[in-house]
Amino acid sequence: MDFETVIGLEVHAQMLTDTKIFCGCSTKFGATPNSHTCPVCLGMPGVLPVLNKKVVEFAMKMALATNCEINKSCEFARKNYFYPDLPKGYQISQYAYPLAEHGHVILDVNGKQKTIGITRIHMEEDAGKLLHDEHNPVSYVDLNRTGVPLIEIVSEPDMRSPEEAADYLKRLHEILVYLEICDGNMEEGSFRCDANVSIRPRGQKEFGTRAELKNMNSFRNVQRALEYEIKRQQYLVESGGTVVQETRLWDDAQGATNSMRSKEEAHDYRYFPDPDLVPILVDEQWIEDVRNSLPELPLAKRERFIKEYQIPEYDAGVLTADKALANYYEEVVKLCAQPKVASNWIMGDLMRFLNEDKRDICECPMTAQSLADMIKLIEEGTISGKMAKEVVEDMYKTGKSPQNIIEEKGLVQITDEGELVKTITAIIEGNPAQVTEYRGGKEKVFGFFVGQVMKATQGKANPKLVNDLLKKMLAG
Repeated sequence: MDFETVIGLEVHAQMLTDTKIFCGCSTKFGATPNSHTCPVCLGMPGVLPVLNKKVVEFAMKMALATNCEINKSCEFARKNYFYPDLPKGYQISQYAYPLAEHGHVILDVNGKQKTIGITRIHMEEDAGKLLHDEHNPVSYVDLNRTGVPLIEIVSEPDMRSPEEAADYLKRLHEILVYLEICDGNMEEGSFRCDANVSIRPRGQKEFGTRAELKNMNSFRNVQRALEYEIKRQQYLVESGGTVVQETRLWDDAQGATNSMRSKEEAHDYRYFPDPDLVPILVDEQWIEDVRNSLPELPLAKRERFIKEYQIPEYDAGVLTADKALANYYEEVVKLCAQPKVASNWIMGDLMRFLNEDKRDICECPMTAQSLADMIKLIEEGTISGKMAKEVVEDMYKTGKSPQNIIEEKGLVQITDEGELVKTITAIIEGNPAQVTEYRGGKEKVFGFFVGQVMKATQGKANPKLVNDLLKKMLAG
């Protein structure tokens, strides 16, 4: 049977605020368990939540960046469920009246643009975290994360493959980090994703029964979990079984999803408006103020790089995937005026060094000024491209300028024509047989002479000048 996959994603992004959504406790990760708590986030009797305005503005930024309509009035609701990491017995979220709705992002799918709809973006507080003891049958609860501000971005079920889902997830991650409202750290849980996936016979309009997948902490794991779940559902249906609506956990070690519990519906949570929080009123002026604060977004930056710097689409995509990397590239180009050459060095050697050391561009010891200086030294003929490979590696390791490294290692390129003529004359006189072969039509022998000159000069001769002089002198 030919099946079509239907995927929708629910993304939780932690807002990059100093304090929690309804109290003044710190949101800093990694603190001593239960040290960033107070009566408000612990849900003590008689306390009242106070909304953090910055959370609303951060959520509005994401809404505008993803083409959502911001509602002029929205309100918080209580989502009721009982779990040890939820001290109040309910989570403050939004349900009937979210902050924003009806947005979209555009993906590049096989060279064509595809629009993925966004149903809603709403604000909510995070729950705590359970820590399970591997040696004893007990669990501990850390409530530092309770009340940390989140936005939930709910997509339409518009994705048709795990690859599309991973691309959509990367696009959201890119936008959030560009806006500087989320650090995007999946390992620390700042950026989390739940996936709803179902299959249906191709051509059928009705959706199949969906499973919700949780516990995926990387883009790769999201894709792997979806691939596994699609195959599992297809096998069930083809074997005469039925897909059950449930929540399943991804097990990275097993490479499989396992049943966790039956999937809850909205009515299971008994949503009702939170009586302690008044509705939020958003006027046009507030929306415009937030809109004017938006930075250049990834897609716009990508298009500008292609047009302004005349670099290939692929280069622009790599360079703008990370805001700090894009800024580094632009600084290099501003200093050396060689957009494509700068792109080649950054995407090649520099990114290889960073990946090997598991660093990002912000931790790079080689400054944009140093890389630009090295590119200019190549252009001026001070060093060759081959020498530059050695220089750039030393620049990365030591943080020194290219001028210092070249001086220390004596790597200045030989551009003195008189000196090169002497070297070439000696090589020609010492290899009469090869000269005869070359003059007899064996042009491949030319490479032999180039190699001999480079060997004699320890690779310091200017390659273009060597080629020009050899052609002239071998011609007799």
